[in-house]
Amino acid sequence: MAIAVDGVSAQGGRLGGAISRRQWLCVVPAGCAALAGGGAAWAEPEARGSAARVYREFPAQNPESVRAVVTASHGNIDRVRELVEASPALAKAAWDWGFGDWETALGAASHMGRADIATLLIAHGARPNLFTLAMLGKVDAVRACVAAMPGIQRIPGPHGITLLQHARNGGDAAKAVVAYLEGLGDADPLATSLEMTDALKATYVGRYAFGDGDDEVLEVAIDRRGGLTIVRPAGAPRRLHRVEEHGFAPVGAPQVRIRFRVERDSASAVTIHDPEPVVTAVRG
Repeated sequence: MAIAVDGVSAQGGRLGGAISRRQWLCVVPAGCAALAGGGAAWAEPEARGSAARVYREFPAQNPESVRAVVTASHGNIDRVRELVEASPALAKAAWDWGFGDWETALGAASHMGRADIATLLIAHGARPNLFTLAMLGKVDAVRACVAAMPGIQRIPGPHGITLLQHARNGGDAAKAVVAYLEGLGDADPLATSLEMTDALKATYVGRYAFGDGDDEVLEVAIDRRGGLTIVRPAGAPRRLHRVEEHGFAPVGAPQVRIRFRVERDSASAVTIHDPEPVVTAVRG
């Protein structure tokens, strides 16, 4: 059997063109490989790549890893170290807990007062912001930010946690920041929620479907603190603030409205507005 490349057979016969020594050295091993396999075609390259570790969102970061590092940054420094040493870019990771309540790994460490975790994340490339500076006690930096952008102290962090609360969670190291922010008088604006009786809460509790799939539902429940929450299966429950009759805002997303249709003292449907209607789910 003869295998030819550029007009020359692997047996050395001339088929209309000369072949250099360099070309011959390329032809012979490939031809031998094809013959050894018993086929007339060229052998396929060995290196074809591997998708063994490629997830659906690649090349974006793996959502499972993102959620893991943000969750761990609330208090598990060993887990955070394990994750960011394996993938330093995770130090900049952010997770949306629902309705746009975004939280970075550093944001989690900051509102939990974990200076050790924050320092570790910054060492791996995390980007400090005003909340981090407040928790770490960087009073000069906080004062400079407020002077440069008056009113910035009123902007809440993840889950609606205020700038002053971040400073308080910083402990002794942030006492000067606490004193400065308390002096401003408006660095701790708390979300308001209209009162609800147990009977009114029960009006909304239930399972609301917006599709046929098992995960195409919203579940409204009462948490252990007595507040209402809403969650989609496999998600994180979001606490609800009552802001109007049969209308709520989820924690960390004050612009979103969750409005229930109530008939005869029982909710029959719920619609999510952001601010336009996004989805309506019917109670099962």
